[in-house]
Amino acid sequence: MNSSQFPGSTELDARVTRFGLRVAASLTERSAALPQDVSERLRFAREQALARAAQARAAASPALAAAAGGAVPNGSTLALNGGPRGAGNGGLWAKLASALPLILLLAGLMLMQEGQDNEQIAAAAEVDTALLSDRLPPAAFSDPGFAEFLRDGEE
Repeated sequence: MNSSQFPGSTELDARVTRFGLRVAASLTERSAALPQDVSERLRFAREQALARAAQARAAASPALAAAAGGAVPNGSTLALNGGPRGAGNGGLWAKLASALPLILLLAGLMLMQEGQDNEQIAAAAEVDTALLSDRLPPAAFSDPGFAEFLRDGEE
């Protein structure tokens, strides 16, 4: 999909280009003030990076052509679907392995919820046990502050 198909993308492209030109000009201006040894090391690092990039492109071109199922005249291709079926993309096992963290997260959340439910049930059972095992007048059971009194007594 071409970036010019989106509304306002030409303005964005122009801004990005202007920003890139300003950064490049600033770097060029400041590179003149660098010492000779630093400039030489940077030149050597640039040459190594370019050589590695060329090797990576050369190694990737046959792999991309094989993934596309044939030779590409200009040597550039992009396989978004992972290539043809059975081409070593893992299939079902890869999908299961990628879904495993989500499954583990959901299981952990469910266990946490179950633990909280059990704690609430245990707290209610303690209050009920205290109410039923104590000798109290019937009016105490209808008092709204009585349950709070029982909870304060536990601490």
